Amino acid sequence: MSKKLHAQNIQKATLAVRETSRLVNPRFRQKYHFMAPAGWLNDPNGLIQFGGQYHLFYQHNPYGSSWGPMHWGHAVSRDLVHWEHLPVALAPSEDYESGHGGCFSGSAVEKDGRLTLLYTGASTVGGEERQVQCLAQSTDGVVFEKYAGNPVLKRSGSRQSDFRDPKVWRHGNFWYMVIASQEQESGAALLYRSADLLHWRFISQLAGGSPQQGRMWECPDFFELGGTGVLLFSPVGFDNRKATYLTGRFDYDTGAFSAETLGETDWGFDFYAAQSFPDTQGRRIVIGWANGWDWMPWWNGFGPTQQDRWCGHMSLPREVTMCADGRLAFHPVSELQTLRTDAWRTESVTLHDSEPLALHAGDGIHFELLADFDLTASTSTQIRLLMRCSETEQTVLTCDLRQGELIFDRSASSPHDAGIKRCPLESAQQKKLRLHVFADTCSVEVFTDSGRTVLSSNLYPAAESTGIFLCADGGDAQLSCVETWGLA
Repeated sequence: MSKKLHAQNIQKATLAVRETSRLVNPRFRQKYHFMAPAGWLNDPNGLIQFGGQYHLFYQHNPYGSSWGPMHWGHAVSRDLVHWEHLPVALAPSEDYESGHGGCFSGSAVEKDGRLTLLYTGASTVGGEERQVQCLAQSTDGVVFEKYAGNPVLKRSGSRQSDFRDPKVWRHGNFWYMVIASQEQESGAALLYRSADLLHWRFISQLAGGSPQQGRMWECPDFFELGGTGVLLFSPVGFDNRKATYLTGRFDYDTGAFSAETLGETDWGFDFYAAQSFPDTQGRRIVIGWANGWDWMPWWNGFGPTQQDRWCGHMSLPREVTMCADGRLAFHPVSELQTLRTDAWRTESVTLHDSEPLALHAGDGIHFELLADFDLTASTSTQIRLLMRCSETEQTVLTCDLRQGELIFDRSASSPHDAGIKRCPLESAQQKKLRLHVFADTCSVEVFTDSGRTVLSSNLYPAAESTGIFLCADGGDAQLSCVETWGLA
């Protein structure tokens, strides 16, 4: 192991980001979503509250706006909203991180007062991909030293690929690790246990599926809510799912997980690799990468920001809670309310068939919207929210009350965008409908069904596309209240 080489590579990568950030085209830069200063960003890694701060690490290519040799970017925050960028935390420097690979995804824990990272070292040897699990530690939470005995875990058998993304947590006297694997052409999550983070023993296959349920379950995350086990994972090739969860009964003694409920963390075009962590307020917070991969059926590229010397941002932080039926609910963290400005509100409005109601919401680009409808007093078959509108562009969110569907249509959002996403809308069969929407420069996040349905998507409209309207189709809709805020 070369401490000197790692330090040199960290310095080189951090300098590259600093220099490139001066050249970034700001046209699509987000206002309140987390982004790297420059370069490529994907999976969130190592989410943890340590030393009085929230730490966010992330997969990062400091040298370009496309996927490349993976480093770990690093930032800290005291409120999950405003972030301070720190030097790159991990850079490829060892044989187990060479070739088409680097420092792949992982997690963070605190051990003996040190911030400890567990990550996948990825390399290519003789055309064969190799993935092993490694450890790095820091006494100050900024400068990390790789363990001289890395790797701490290798895959058993001759095959060394498709074994990555360790998520580690402590329970009782032991550390536990769930790791993504491919078993007999099917995705699986494997469970390991350790007393010291250095020596790991296989416990069980925590969960797995058929080939039709994904050939790889990336970025697994396991935790408990109210005594119920929760497994988050990102399946590769599972129909239209790519941010999925299982909930059920878990036994730490045997490692047996009896999954009872299957759900989707986010139904949108752009949400992947979700990771969670507990904070000192007793919350479980989830953050995902707001983009997708070229194997997804709806993929339409990574967006025009690659031309602007950056690519990728994170979703809003979300608090996750357990519902009585085993489903999960996701709500934007309350700290986001500190961004609110320019409040606007109207109440008790009847939306008539095909007569749009114009709304005011900040600058029409960066806003939060909260709309409540009384479905018992409505006869419409559809309620539509039109955003980022101009004469040539519009983004349409449709609540199809007859079919029970939420439909996000970005086919006319901009010349860069395409596609329609559909998912179940539980509220269509209930008395009330609430839409909670966050819009930023190049993204929209929608929360409905009391947080049980979330849909996040990127879009790239022109700066002059700022119109916002509510519409009813096939009858009238009773709007109980709509509130909006600009977000600054």
